[in-house]
Amino acid sequence: MSAKKTPPPQQKPAFKEDPAFAQAVQNYEAGLKAMQEHKYEKAKGLLEKIVASGPRELADRARVHLSTCNQQLNEASANFKTTEEHFDYAVSLMNAGQYDQARTHMEKILKQNPKADFAHYGMAVVDCLSGHVESSLKNLVEAIRLNPQNRFQARNDSDFQNMADDPRFTELLYPEPTELPPSFDTKKR
Repeated sequence: MSAKKTPPPQQKPAFKEDPAFAQAVQNYEAGLKAMQEHKYEKAKGLLEKIVASGPRELADRARVHLSTCNQQLNEASANFKTTEEHFDYAVSLMNAGQYDQARTHMEKILKQNPKADFAHYGMAVVDCLSGHVESSLKNLVEAIRLNPQNRFQARNDSDFQNMADDPRFTELLYPEPTELPPSFDTKKR
């Protein structure tokens, strides 16, 4: 007597065999990790990719997390009572190494108040720390134009060490003295 063997049930292809599914899972995991690290902008971008083109099972889950990201981002920007409070939050993001989020908040501050010298200074620092030298110099020039005291602050700010050897930076912080005003005239009349 021989027993009939039933063929094994067909298995669904592993996600390793479907590169689109594998990428969606990778984006989903990276999105969740970013959320756990409170990097909601980054998480939002990853989750939006899944919602737009990922498999339905993941897209449904991603949609829930995307809603949470949007809520967190809206609350973060709406909770500031003053521009200075918003600036302090942006600086805390900068100090945590979250330069993209810090830049986003500095841009919001500048959109609300284009003459906020401290926000231009903050943008100069973010740009310097993230390797955007040209933009950093541009923002520092504007910060100094709006408030010349920023020149002295920048001279002692270790966040600008990446540009210490750049002659444009040095010239900005230590300009050549121009003609002395009449009150400093050393000749007696």
